[in-house]
Amino acid sequence: MAQTPVEKTSVTLLGLGAMGTALARTWLAAGHPVTVWNRTPARSAPLAAEGARVADGAAAAVAANTLVVVCLLDDASIGEALDGTDLAGRDLVNLTTSTPAEARARAEWARERGARYLDGGIMAVPPMIGVSEAGGYVFYSGSREVFERYAETLRVPAGTTYVGEDAGFAALHDVALLSAMYGMFAGAAHAFALIRKEDIDPASFAPLLADWLTAMAPSVHQTADQLRSGDYAKGVVSNLAMQVAGTPTFLSTAEQQGVSTELLSPYFALMRRRLSEGSGEEGLTGVIDLLVRARR
Repeated sequence: MAQTPVEKTSVTLLGLGAMGTALARTWLAAGHPVTVWNRTPARSAPLAAEGARVADGAAAAVAANTLVVVCLLDDASIGEALDGTDLAGRDLVNLTTSTPAEARARAEWARERGARYLDGGIMAVPPMIGVSEAGGYVFYSGSREVFERYAETLRVPAGTTYVGEDAGFAALHDVALLSAMYGMFAGAAHAFALIRKEDIDPASFAPLLADWLTAMAPSVHQTADQLRSGDYAKGVVSNLAMQVAGTPTFLSTAEQQGVSTELLSPYFALMRRRLSEGSGEEGLTGVIDLLVRARR
C-alpha cells in the first residue's frame, strides 16, 4: 500500500524583508503551505509565484493559520501591524529582533489577546536560512508547548535551541552572543590597525589572527566555571596583577604605531580597577562583576 503523505503545517508569515523572504522560501520549498503579508505588497509577488498565498492584510493573514510567525523591522512594528487583529487561539512566534524586556512585554501582550507566545533570536544571516551545513540556528523561549508542537516546522529554516520559558531569554542569548562577537571584531580591528602602516600583508596576517582567536576561545569555559564556583583564582595561569603590569606595553605600542587606544583603554581601565580591590591572584573574571555593578 502506498503511504499517505504527511501533511505539512501551514504557516502565516508577517514581514518580507530579506530574512522573512528567506524563511518563506524555505518553508515553501519544504512543502509547507505559506500565507504571507507585507506592508509593501510588491514584495509578496515573487513568493506568490513560488506558491505562497498572499493575504490582503495582516488580519486576514493571521486568520488563515494557527501558526503565525512575525519577522518585522522592530517591536513597535508588531503592535502597528497587529493593532485590532483577533489573535485568540493563535500561536505567535516572534522572530523580530528585540530586547529581553520587549519580548517579555510582547508575551504578556499576546497572552492578553488570547494567543500563546514564543520568542526567537535568529543566529544567522539570510543566506544561511535553509542551508543546514551553514550552521545557523534560532534561540527560542516562551511557551514550551508551542515550541514542541511546531518543532519540526521551526527546524526547517534553521536549527533550534530552546532556552527556557522566560520569553526574554531568546533575545538575551542572542544579544549576549552578538555582543561577544562585536568585542572580537573590536580586537581584530585594533590588531589590523597596528600593522596597517607596516610592510605586513593583511592577508598573511589574517590566518595568524584567526588561529590565535580560535586558541583563546575555550577560555570562556574557565570563565563560566569560575563564575559558577565563585573562585576567580581557580586554574589561573596569567593572573590579573601580571596582566595589568603588561598593559602599558600595549598602549605604548599603539602610540608608536599611530593607533588610537580607544578600543583597548576601557577594558584596561576595568582591569586596573579590579586590581585595586586587591584581587591580583585571580584572572579576568572579576571584570564581569564590575560591569554588572556599573549597570545597577
